[in-house]
Amino acid sequence: MKVLITGATGLIGKKITQKLVSRGDEVIVLTRSVMQAKKIIPNAVAYLDWKTGLIQENISGVDAVINLAGENVMGRRWNDEHKKSVLESRVNSTRSLVEFISRLDKKPKVFISASAIGIYGNDNAEADENFLAADDFLAYVVKSWEAESLKVDEMDIRRVNVRVGIVLDKKEGALAKMVKPFKYFVGGSIGTGKQWFSWIHIEDIVGIFLFALDNNNVSGVVNAAAPNPVTMKDFASTLGKIMNRPSFFSVPGFALKLILGEGAESVLGGIKIDSTKIVNLGYKFLYSEINMALKQITKY
Repeated sequence: MKVLITGATGLIGKKITQKLVSRGDEVIVLTRSVMQAKKIIPNAVAYLDWKTGLIQENISGVDAVINLAGENVMGRRWNDEHKKSVLESRVNSTRSLVEFISRLDKKPKVFISASAIGIYGNDNAEADENFLAADDFLAYVVKSWEAESLKVDEMDIRRVNVRVGIVLDKKEGALAKMVKPFKYFVGGSIGTGKQWFSWIHIEDIVGIFLFALDNNNVSGVVNAAAPNPVTMKDFASTLGKIMNRPSFFSVPGFALKLILGEGAESVLGGIKIDSTKIVNLGYKFLYSEINMALKQITKY
């Protein structure tokens, strides 16, 4: 299979690309930094620059598109500039990609785009794919992002929007940051600790993207979070036990707001994700319990 992928140098993109290459797929990387992409992902069949790569000859015969492009939401304190970058990096890249696909003589069979559970807000409700979108900034970003991908429906292309939960990985992402205070015996919960923490192991988020790629029965919006979410307090307690460290310290909400600004609300609140749909479609989670996931990630 020939697969075009954007966002290939990010946390999820790197892992997906490695899996695709290892199983024999031809991967074309569409990136804003060809030099960086070649260092991180050395085995792609082609590297295309966003500015010059979107021409028909470069991606002719592509069977699938996986769209992961987007600025890191929690990469820095939220201000107007960062929020604009978070929104435009997702919406504009998806729009450009879809517009180009519409001009291809031979169109891909499937378009899989990353999305986020941030669409549901952070009021600790339980949310399946039909849950109403919230009215905060992240929900607006996700709605706008997904709206651009809907246009492929008119081209008879199978579309999948993967609403990604909190990805757990040893080296990058939320867990990598949370582990540090535990190492120095000052780990613990964030805020009240009562908020839901809808997590997913890095191997499972990669697995869901590949499952969506390979199975024609997967379409539309799918939640991608482990079937057993936990509260932030339970997450911290489990991590502390596995690392043999205390977990009774906590980061107060006001302190997090000083660091992240408005972005702190998405951490201090949470949502309990219902992943029944992807399970019923046939995906089998490798890590469905937080204890098992954290043991695997922290053992190295």
